[in-house]
Amino acid sequence: MKRYFVLAYGIICYAAFLVTFLYTVGFLGDFIVPKTINAGPAVPLAYAIVLDALLVCLFGIQHSGMARRGFKRLLTRVLPRSMERSTYVLFTCAVLGLLFWQWKPIPVVVWNINLPWIRWVITGIYGAGWVVVLVSAKLISSGHLFGLKQVRAYVRGKELQSPEFQTPGFYRYVRHPLMVGFLMVFWATPTMTAGHLLFATLMTSYILAGIQFEERDLISQFGERYRKYRKQVPMLIPLTKQTQEN
Repeated sequence: MKRYFVLAYGIICYAAFLVTFLYTVGFLGDFIVPKTINAGPAVPLAYAIVLDALLVCLFGIQHSGMARRGFKRLLTRVLPRSMERSTYVLFTCAVLGLLFWQWKPIPVVVWNINLPWIRWVITGIYGAGWVVVLVSAKLISSGHLFGLKQVRAYVRGKELQSPEFQTPGFYRYVRHPLMVGFLMVFWATPTMTAGHLLFATLMTSYILAGIQFEERDLISQFGERYRKYRKQVPMLIPLTKQTQEN
């Protein structure tokens, strides 16, 4: 019965991820979903800025804090190791759901591109950003990233293998292509409002800060292999080999 419970829990958490992912696409793209980054009742400017900033900070604390190895050790004292990643995914979805629900738009237009073909190009970059996110996740095992592999191993009674260090596809050119995709998504919009700009700025700052914590964990996990990789491959922007060595 415990195995069936873990399996059901993993499936529910993964389903929550799929719903949240699709909603995020519409939320940031400002289409289809009922509540987007630019939709909602008008509120005082200071209130909107403070609340939106707190929501992004809450996401950053949860998303980065629960990813740390120390927190994982504490969590697995309460939950089976097979449920740890699914729980992380579930809490991330919950915090994002709160952000979507409580986000207050700031409709002041920062830029607006009127030329149709340029709008289509920017929208294409937005879509390409999500493709980069999905492909990057797949390259490093999306099943492990979203907790499915851990659950499957537990249900089958197999020992969960720790992920190996590998650099497939995009990872040969930048160390964090997943984050590159998110940065494309945050900034590629033909109509940038002040609220969207606040979100993009805060999330970009979080990514740059969070990468430092993640790389510290990766060095601790993979040691000299990751240190060598870090010297050879740029963090976010592909560069020439000669520039990297300089």
